[in-house]
Amino acid sequence: MDPQYSAQDIVRCDLCETPVPPMCCDICHINLCKACVGEHLSDDSKDHKVVPFHKRGSTINYPKCQKHSNKICELQCKHCNIPICASCVSSGDHEHHKKVDILKILTKKKELIEKDLQELQKLIRPKFQKAASEIPAQKAGVKQHSLKLTAALNKQGEALHKEINNLIQRKQSEIEEMNEQHLAAITTQEDAINKAIHEIKQVIQDLQKLLDSDDVCLVSEYTSRNEEFRSLPAQFQVHLPTFSPQEINREQLYQQLGSLSQLLITYPLTDEGARTIEEHGGLKKTPGDVSSPPARLLSDKLLSNSPSILNYIQTEFGGLNNPLYNVSCLSDEEIWTCGDNKIMKLYNLKGELLNSIQTKSGNTPREIAVTRTGGLVYADNNDRSINLVSGTQIQTLISLREWRPLGLCSTSSGDLLVIMNNDGNKPTKVVRYSGSTEKQTIQWDDQGNPLYSTGNIKYLSENRNLDICVADWEAYAVVVVSVAGKLRFRYTGPPSTPRESFRPYGITTDSQANILTSYSANNCIHIINLDGHFLRFIHNCDLQYPWGLCVDSQDNLFVAENNTGKVKKIMYYQ
Repeated sequence: MDPQYSAQDIVRCDLCETPVPPMCCDICHINLCKACVGEHLSDDSKDHKVVPFHKRGSTINYPKCQKHSNKICELQCKHCNIPICASCVSSGDHEHHKKVDILKILTKKKELIEKDLQELQKLIRPKFQKAASEIPAQKAGVKQHSLKLTAALNKQGEALHKEINNLIQRKQSEIEEMNEQHLAAITTQEDAINKAIHEIKQVIQDLQKLLDSDDVCLVSEYTSRNEEFRSLPAQFQVHLPTFSPQEINREQLYQQLGSLSQLLITYPLTDEGARTIEEHGGLKKTPGDVSSPPARLLSDKLLSNSPSILNYIQTEFGGLNNPLYNVSCLSDEEIWTCGDNKIMKLYNLKGELLNSIQTKSGNTPREIAVTRTGGLVYADNNDRSINLVSGTQIQTLISLREWRPLGLCSTSSGDLLVIMNNDGNKPTKVVRYSGSTEKQTIQWDDQGNPLYSTGNIKYLSENRNLDICVADWEAYAVVVVSVAGKLRFRYTGPPSTPRESFRPYGITTDSQANILTSYSANNCIHIINLDGHFLRFIHNCDLQYPWGLCVDSQDNLFVAENNTGKVKKIMYYQ
């Protein structure tokens, strides 16, 4: 049997379906038996060229000139980017324009198609197929881990007997919910991969058709899609939950049954912006390679009924003429401070001054923050800049034009978040920077309304779940958005508190994703959870006009008192 006829779907005449037609029209690209050749040539509305089947594709199908209908185009005008015929050239319309043989363009395009086809077949498709083949093992791993958690839970449940059967069921439900979330995340990943494989398959088919085509217009219109397939869809990372049993206490059965850590699935941050998927207990699948501390139950039982002052530092700030505004932890033993002058000061917990840095411009720093690598960044509102202090050198990282920075923070991924006001009438916005490159702007809610007020007192912090938390004094609220910039909630004080009486100043977050914000008028700190629910006050530590806040690695709170110039270290967890 002739190899060209050995395919499962035999070649047939396109007019009468006679098998194995010996002829074809190289212009119309249809197969013809000998009996149908005459019928096909009788259509004189267009040109034909019937050739033996084995010589198909040997005829160049030049495009017809749009300006001279009886001419074919054998050249391409590089300047006008259109096919042209000999009459077009002689008319002088393309004089001094560079002209290229249209066959060269056809050859280059086919070379590109061949290259893309090879990459799709040999590299891209196998990569997606490999990722798809790993999905069943991931699903099996979810089930195995779920069984381990269940076994540990049941072992602890046997010790508690009948009194805790209902509580065991509650914990089991949490495992099953996280199991479903994990499987849903994997299924979403699987769907994305399978969709891409389907699209790749279709592209390969289309490219194979193009390689067999001599239609210059069709081939020349080809645009490569390989770039969008070179990378797999965003791969999530999983922080599997663990079960930690506790000793039995009949009065606290649910807590002592054991804590189940949150299921954290993290995605890399893309240029189009991060996507945030709600998880159990308000935690999220979050973009970025984020290392999270061991999770504890977010409950009132963890918060001390009597927060206590562990230490305080008397800085060189204080008083009406030199108030203290901000504090930022360099380590658990050292803190940076700044107030209403041009000097930023580093203290240890003994109150000893370790370093003093003057701002580059001589202006008062609006806000300070310590980066992940231990550098100090500060916002210069008057100079419209963000600056990095490294040793004795100060480098301007970001220079703004019509915007003035108000607050900033360093994120877990190493980015900088800056909240800024506009000199004109544009609404306040939060901008994410990687180095000096702007990556994301957060300014509007889903209804097109500004997220933030236009007031000048604003501070911000990134939460453990990558929410962006802004203390907006003028708006009487803490405004919290997801990493994708979607409004999650506005906290305006406890339910019993009139909205107008709550005006937050400093803000920070801790390892349990709790949000702490200072309320100077009432000399207290509000603690709310990651979903905006009020937990408790810190108000019995003789606070005097608390302003700036930061938390160390042990969840000890540092409070900068605006009037006294003291920084107080407070333990608020048991």
